[in-house]
Amino acid sequence: MSLLTDAQLEALRRLDACTLANAIETFQERLRNEGFVDHTVRSLFPELPAMLGYAATVRIRGSSPPVAGRPYADRTDWWDYVDSLPKPRVIVLQDIATRPGLASLVGEVHMTILRTLGCVGVVTNGAVRDIPAARAAGFHYFAGCVSVSHGYVHIVDFGNPVEIGGLTIESGTLLHGDLHGVQSVPQQIAAQIPQAAARITAREQALIALCRSAGFSLEKLRAAVTSEPLG
Repeated sequence: MSLLTDAQLEALRRLDACTLANAIETFQERLRNEGFVDHTVRSLFPELPAMLGYAATVRIRGSSPPVAGRPYADRTDWWDYVDSLPKPRVIVLQDIATRPGLASLVGEVHMTILRTLGCVGVVTNGAVRDIPAARAAGFHYFAGCVSVSHGYVHIVDFGNPVEIGGLTIESGTLLHGDLHGVQSVPQQIAAQIPQAAARITAREQALIALCRSAGFSLEKLRAAVTSEPLG
């Protein structure tokens, strides 16, 4: 599948998550209760503008010490994988430990490395840390919790499908996230979404204007809704 242009990516990034979800629904590419991460993962920096990027999928574990008693080796090969994906990139970390979120892989140092590799944020069912540094950098954290420690966290594998908050995410999936949450963007319709979103926004604003107008009546509202059913 051909990559989106910078202008197309920016048009998607400027959409808020709710409008984006409404627009995707009009293409009937998936069920309305699919395609997004559930409430167990939230934005730690809801004040930031929306995040958009291609998923780099990684599985980690870190709640228990190694059986052999030696520290887990620091892997760097996953950086090459991240660097092979199109920009912008979003790191998607599935914590598969028996106690997900006890320890964090991403803190200030890893966040800085990932920013250098063209990443704009992290999405994880587990933990993140060094919150002030990430906020100051404008680096998105979507996480299940925060942690003080990196514990025994280590890379298990990367480049394979992961599951975060009920959403299966494959390597290269286009992700959008803001204060409302994270959702995948079907790439086969991605270029058409902003136009659909503009139509939806125009209709919503017309309905809101009607509700606020001095001439409002239920009859007018029903007529407006009936002429084009709400999505």
